[in-house]
Amino acid sequence: MKTKHLLLGDEALALGALHAGLSGVWAYPGTPSTEITEFIQKSEIARAGNVHCLWSANEKTAMEEALGMSYAGKRAMVCMKHVGMNVCADAFVNSAVTGANGGLVVVACDDPSMHSSQNEQDSRFYADFAMMPCFEPASQQEAYDMVQRAFDYSEKNCIPVLMRLTTRMAHSRAIVETSEQRQQNEIHFPKNPRQWVTLPVNARMRNDQLVKDILSFEDDACTMGQNKYIDGKDHSMGIITCGIAYNYLMENYPDGCPFPVLKITQYPLPKEMVRHMAQECESIMVVEEGQPLVEKLMRGVLDTPVKIKGRLDGTLPRTGELNPDCVRAALGLEPLEAHTAAQNTVPRPPALCQGCGHRDFYTALNNVLKKYESARVFADIGCYTLGWLAPFHAFHTCVEMGASLTMAIGASQSGVHPAVAVIGDSTFTHSGMTGLLDAVNKKSNLTLCISDNLTTGMTGGQDSAGTGRLEQICYGLGVDPAHVRVIVPLPKNYPDMEKTIDEELNYNGVSVIIARRECIQTAKRHAKAKANAKK
Repeated sequence: MKTKHLLLGDEALALGALHAGLSGVWAYPGTPSTEITEFIQKSEIARAGNVHCLWSANEKTAMEEALGMSYAGKRAMVCMKHVGMNVCADAFVNSAVTGANGGLVVVACDDPSMHSSQNEQDSRFYADFAMMPCFEPASQQEAYDMVQRAFDYSEKNCIPVLMRLTTRMAHSRAIVETSEQRQQNEIHFPKNPRQWVTLPVNARMRNDQLVKDILSFEDDACTMGQNKYIDGKDHSMGIITCGIAYNYLMENYPDGCPFPVLKITQYPLPKEMVRHMAQECESIMVVEEGQPLVEKLMRGVLDTPVKIKGRLDGTLPRTGELNPDCVRAALGLEPLEAHTAAQNTVPRPPALCQGCGHRDFYTALNNVLKKYESARVFADIGCYTLGWLAPFHAFHTCVEMGASLTMAIGASQSGVHPAVAVIGDSTFTHSGMTGLLDAVNKKSNLTLCISDNLTTGMTGGQDSAGTGRLEQICYGLGVDPAHVRVIVPLPKNYPDMEKTIDEELNYNGVSVIIARRECIQTAKRHAKAKANAKK
């Protein structure tokens, strides 16, 4: 029976996956993708069907675990934010060579305007690079419907499918009408097991087949009906929209767009549809969220000379999210009346929570480092990254997940002393453990500070893979147990904290300080849950 729900784009995609017969979702939390896995974790459908929905240590392990479920014939999904695609890239690109058995959908949520990210990278480039189909919904209803088609397409063509959402799609709500739920697949193994062993003798054959298949995927992009060519009366310009950008266009033309519109939601680029528009129109404007992928690809496929407008020529902004207003300006329409309320809103930059243990750790660390002129602190990705802001200004670098420790290794080998790395507990198990092994093997002179708040705090308090095991992990990686020390970051403990930090900075070797105190936000939730349980 069909029902209607008010859902985020993330939630619509998650529900669509469950209704498609999902057997497992693997993910590492990252905005704006986190709500996909959280929705499945809370779902009665997932509980009743024993759908796997635990968090993975990082995106690479998530991709590989989902690939294993696909090998066994069941439907699997991987979810991450765009920079997570960098972490899983080895497995992702090679999964196009192995192919899929059970349907395998990889969901990448991009973050144009960098609301909570280091860059604006566009995940569609990964699909193009790997010669893999990519679906990009333009609405919450399409997110629900399209993920089900993606699973079907993956199984029919024995290929993983990338689904790309952006922040606005992931975190806005709309009414979604649902369909019937499918049963999960039974276990069945690949018909051609040889292609799952990527020795060169096998991979070369599979690569040749993939090059042929990409032409078939392109034909499907033109004929399956996902991409739509909507004619218009005015052929002075054609407009190509990708994903959610279609909505930004249509908000400016509520009575219908006067120009021909090619709405793209399935890749590879439908070249014949693009060529048709080029023959019909004097110019083409490309409206795509993220980087100018389609705009660049068009320049290599058009037989007919036609002016191409978009992000590259400045018709649309080169960086940041698109919106109806900047699209309106690109169309040459008069601007709408400004929203003065938004203009008068006082900015509220992010900051560490009052009472957060990271605050007390940074205070103690700063107090100790005052006596060292050449001290350098290398930090990592998480809520503790806000320690760079006033009043702490607690570190000097932050690049990507895991870089704190490995950059500290390089700095220490250059003669920097003290070299300090600051990393969160979740980030440590995500991509810091291999760096610690390097530090031990190289006998580096550095101090690793693991700020352990017992959760993945930056993305809302998900489970952290190393909770309760950080000391044992450090021992196992070869750190001298005498130099794995735990402190409790509270104001009353400053003298003891500073003494411990100073001692380990002066130890000639690898030392680890674990600053352990539960995240104040999760502590509040746990206290509330206990109080409710007693009622």
